[in-house]
Amino acid sequence: METKKRFTLPSYLRNKYIVCGALFLAWLVFLDRHNSFSQYQLYSEVNQLEAQKAFYRQEIDRARQDQFELLSSPEKLEKFAREQYRMKKDDEDLFIVPLPSPNK
Repeated sequence: METKKRFTLPSYLRNKYIVCGALFLAWLVFLDRHNSFSQYQLYSEVNQLEAQKAFYRQEIDRARQDQFELLSSPEKLEKFAREQYRMKKDDEDLFIVPLPSPNK
C-alpha cells in the first residue's frame, strides 16, 4: 500500500498571530491609502516644494535689494525707468531697435 505524503505547513505559518501580522503589514505597505509608494511621492513633492521655497526667498531678497537701490539713487531710478518702461524726456526721441531673431 502506497502512502501519500502529506504536505504540512511550518509552525510559524500555522501561528495565527504571525499570519495576521504579515497580512496587516502587507495591507499597510501595498493596499492602504497611505502606503509606502504614496508616502515616497509625497516626500519627493515636499523636497521639490522646499527647493522652490528657497528659490523664491532668494528672488524676494534680490527684489528688495533692487528696490532699495532704486529708491536710494535718482540716477538709478531714471536709468531703470528708461530701460524698463521706455520713458523719455520731452526733448528726446526714442528709437527701439529690435534684436534679430535666432531662427533666421
